[in-house]
Amino acid sequence: MNSSLFPIHATKMSGAGNDFIIIDNRDRLITADEQPSLAAALCRRCVSVGADGLILIEPSPTVDFRWQFYNSDGSVAEMCGNGARCAARFAHDHEIAPAVMKFETVAGIITAEILGAGEQVRVGMTQPFGYRELPPISLEGEEYPMTFINTGVPHVVLFADTDQNSAKNWGKEIRFHQLFEPAGTNVNFVSRGTDGVLMVKTYERGVEEITRACGTGVVAAGIIASLKGEADIPARIRTSGGEELVVSFIKRGDSFDEVTLQGPARIIYSAELTSEALL
Repeated sequence: MNSSLFPIHATKMSGAGNDFIIIDNRDRLITADEQPSLAAALCRRCVSVGADGLILIEPSPTVDFRWQFYNSDGSVAEMCGNGARCAARFAHDHEIAPAVMKFETVAGIITAEILGAGEQVRVGMTQPFGYRELPPISLEGEEYPMTFINTGVPHVVLFADTDQNSAKNWGKEIRFHQLFEPAGTNVNFVSRGTDGVLMVKTYERGVEEITRACGTGVVAAGIIASLKGEADIPARIRTSGGEELVVSFIKRGDSFDEVTLQGPARIIYSAELTSEALL
């Protein structure tokens, strides 16, 4: 990457524990060819900024802005609910977009609304599709029914009360299962907390870990849990990071309409990145 672009101003944000680096790239100085490698370099923990993903805010000819979103390995993600809330707050705080806004993603046009002082953001998600029941999978000798739905990115939902280590091992096995080749899938393990709130652990492709939160995974879990009588709508769902998100939707026939995800979008810091962040 051209070192003359540095220092680059960046903001670190957290959406329910899912963390992101956000850069205003409306001048398009960071070219499309440079973006994947920049994401992979900056998202490295301990030796660079460290994050689950990189979000670049760019101009749009039709709506308030367009984002380019990359996982921590530099791969493109079609959609991210937690990232969408952070991008929306960033755009509003920097007067790029009004409190009620629209922006472009690979998955389509996303609507978002800044609530109150701004920490809480409600995002209108893309319409889910591809809902189907899958054959059960055997994990450590026990059969688990699986349900698939695409909530902007592909997700599998299993009802299993499992610890973090098992969830990671099982998630990796399912993520690379032949059923989901070649793109793979994200995997959500759903259980019920002692207070009745649904708990979800999400193994995210691209990150290849159980992350502290996954917005599209929470939406997938909320929809499937509702269809199976395990949750009311709006559904309160607690992520691995301990944050609570709220999912709402309306089912009309075979379609899922007016899908929203509400939760926090917090600013951690803003800083000037030097070229040494790439080393």
